[in-house]
Amino acid sequence: MHADGFVRFVVRDGGLKGQQAGRLVQRLLEIETYRMMALLGLPHAQRATPVLNAIEAELASLTSAMVEMDQPDRHDDAEGMAREQSLLEEITSLAARLEQLAVDNSYRFSASNAYFNLVNSRIEELRERRIQGIPTVAEFMHRRLTPAMNTCMAASRRQELLAERIANTNSLLRTRVGIRQEQQNNKILESMNTRAAQQLRLQQAVEGLSVVAVSYYLAGLISYGGKAAKASGLRIEPDLVTGLAVPVVALVVWLGIRQLQKKVKRKAP
Repeated sequence: MHADGFVRFVVRDGGLKGQQAGRLVQRLLEIETYRMMALLGLPHAQRATPVLNAIEAELASLTSAMVEMDQPDRHDDAEGMAREQSLLEEITSLAARLEQLAVDNSYRFSASNAYFNLVNSRIEELRERRIQGIPTVAEFMHRRLTPAMNTCMAASRRQELLAERIANTNSLLRTRVGIRQEQQNNKILESMNTRAAQQLRLQQAVEGLSVVAVSYYLAGLISYGGKAAKASGLRIEPDLVTGLAVPVVALVVWLGIRQLQKKVKRKAP
């Protein structure tokens, strides 16, 4: 590389034929062109590095927060659920930022790798032989181009690994949120079962009161009937008849209510 920013090649014709000399010059020009095209990915890798550093630091912080939530003294379900939802939103935001970065750079990194392979292919076609004191084209490219391509490939690989880590963390956190939600649902179901049992006991108490109330009214009717019969001249004791009828009436009322409940249960969906 000269001071004016240009690279110059000196091609010595050592008895080459016309087509051979033309192919040689063409390969040299292609090597230089593909080298410049391959280096277009380097600025993208340099800009992506601080962004990847920031995303990686934030992911490490979020992972540490997840570990802290596993401490034995943290059992507040409501607070834990809210914190996990917040962490899930932050991880989703990180995934979106990394995906945007990958969309911006993946094509450029792939193109740089393709051009780098073309450079190596053209160098192999030259079939160089070393001249003492003069670096070969392969040595020049290895010194000037390979580090830049390694930087691009490292940035690309780092993007992929970071995406896998974020996906694993996201999956783990979603699993934890799902487990916590299932625990809350189980508690809700247990509470509903408790209330249902209470309602059943209350219903049974009401049924007992209903039997007593209906039996009381029927016994009253029987008492009135007995008094009416005694007033009409029949030799009966209304109180005795009423007392004897009370157990029978209560049993009939209870059986009637049970039969009614069975019919309602059979008709229920």
